[in-house]
Amino acid sequence: MSIIKKLQERVTATGIYVFFICLAGVIVLLYTNQWSFLHYTTTEWVTIYSLLGAVLILEHFTFQLPPASNKQSMDSSVYLACIFVHGTEIAILILLLNVIIAMFRHAELSWWKHTANFSIYALSIFLSSTVFELSGGTQGALNQDHFASYLLALICYFAVNTITLGIYFYIAYKGSFNELKQAFLAESLLVYLCTLILSLVLTTLIYNNGILGLLLFLGLSMLLSHAFKQMFTLYREIEEKANMDRRTGLYNHSYFENTLEAELNISRSENTPLSLALIDIDDFKKYNDHFGHLKGDQLLGFLGEFLKKETSGTHITVSRYGGEEFTLLMPGHTAEQAYETVNAIRKRLNDSRYEGVEIFPHGCLSFSAGIAQSRIDIYDKSQLVDLADKALYYAKKQGKNIVHTHGSLNEVEREVDLGQDIRDLEQQLNLFLYKDINTFKHSKRVFRYAADMSDVLQLGPEDKRRFILGALIHDIGKLEIPWNILNKKEKLSGEEWQMVQAHVMWGKRIVEANERFIDLVPFVELHHERYDGGGYPFGFKGEQIPRLCRMLTIIDSFDAMTTERPYQPTKTFEEAIEELRACSGSQFDPKLTAIFIHYIQHKQSAFTDLMETGL
Repeated sequence: MSIIKKLQERVTATGIYVFFICLAGVIVLLYTNQWSFLHYTTTEWVTIYSLLGAVLILEHFTFQLPPASNKQSMDSSVYLACIFVHGTEIAILILLLNVIIAMFRHAELSWWKHTANFSIYALSIFLSSTVFELSGGTQGALNQDHFASYLLALICYFAVNTITLGIYFYIAYKGSFNELKQAFLAESLLVYLCTLILSLVLTTLIYNNGILGLLLFLGLSMLLSHAFKQMFTLYREIEEKANMDRRTGLYNHSYFENTLEAELNISRSENTPLSLALIDIDDFKKYNDHFGHLKGDQLLGFLGEFLKKETSGTHITVSRYGGEEFTLLMPGHTAEQAYETVNAIRKRLNDSRYEGVEIFPHGCLSFSAGIAQSRIDIYDKSQLVDLADKALYYAKKQGKNIVHTHGSLNEVEREVDLGQDIRDLEQQLNLFLYKDINTFKHSKRVFRYAADMSDVLQLGPEDKRRFILGALIHDIGKLEIPWNILNKKEKLSGEEWQMVQAHVMWGKRIVEANERFIDLVPFVELHHERYDGGGYPFGFKGEQIPRLCRMLTIIDSFDAMTTERPYQPTKTFEEAIEELRACSGSQFDPKLTAIFIHYIQHKQSAFTDLMETGL
């Protein structure tokens, strides 16, 4: 479906919803005010204008609560107090007059927005008033014997207001219900509670003290508003200091980590591009050693200001990653667009004058940069950082002052000592020899399958390393499972099965302990995910699961089916192949399953021919 068609459907759905909300508001207005306001006394009009003035004042003196920046008004306390003292009709009339004034004060807003706003408030007032009367509440002084009626009316008002607004934002912006819960409940709940409680205070003040009571309430509200605004300002100042790197004036590492995670989630959910550039000042140590740390700090500050200026007016987030490294987080940028942006910044930095640049090999300020674009199978922020870091490593090796994109053509993969890596991981696997010899043997067989499939899939050196080592260590988390559960022949209980499933998370922690093998985490963590989304621990589906992890799932399952296990019968190769075909498209990636079946049949055929020749 095209983007234009989706937008048209969204606009149509929003329009229909707004129409029905507005229609409901008009019906409420006609039902509650049948020209009776023409017969109001002077005293009643004074009351109405006083309450209207209170609403306007409260709309001006809003509240802001950290961490949200949404402004909240306590005008609802006036409408609720009006219900409890004067009834629905006057409350709706005050609302109508307020909206008419708002149409002149905020003429830039469309008429339908004012109408929708009136309708939502009118529905909240009418339904909460109805609940109040049906539950035994009576107009006048606050009656403690009918406290339940007040409570139900307040809950109804909050619920109607929140639900009607929530549905609108859900239809208009296609947000998730979890996002709506955070926006309308978590962020606004405290202000709503204050509003509802203050409405009961105002009820007492209006009934017993009239306009004087109303003035006292407004004075209290304005003081509270000022106090909340001061607190919000202080919070923002503290937050800014906590998120800023003093030396460069850029965001710090902690802020970068949080923003990266948030942007990565947005990119995955909305299928929009996201690129990360990791920048390293070339030969910074040489400059530091020559001019001293004070001058080095000034250079860091200069580059921070330079990057801030270069990205001003864009959605790019610039942060100091650590030492002389910086990050540019670029939502909406493909790798190609990110390359053009960062390379242009690099060239402008080369042309920037700065004291002492003559000591640099290039005779100017320069940086090397690595760029990586997020993919649907990148589920953890550390993976994207790792890819950008590898691209930066390559840029440094090519002579520095270069921007390199991970995975670009003609990339020379970094050298890997695969033999040494295998020996180091086998040392950890040897722990299985005393605890579970079956897991040890299984890991070695899956490792050999992966080595063969690396050639079948024509993997490059780096992917081959990751796939083979990931296959070798994929079950390392089973070291944490008790011996009696690992070797149990009877059916596992629910609690025991949960413990077995937890081995992927335990394995992740074990692998993360050695930074050298951090890129193997996805194989350990995701080898029990299913192609249809029914696996664990995350329930990823399709291409959300990295391609080589999907292949590992096939290899792992095939070996498990064709070797002796204490809890299941052993299948022949032919039976296991049929099982793979039966689960293709559900548990397993169909394309990769076909490739593996072709490989295993060819291998079995070659083995049969070898046996028949007697060699």
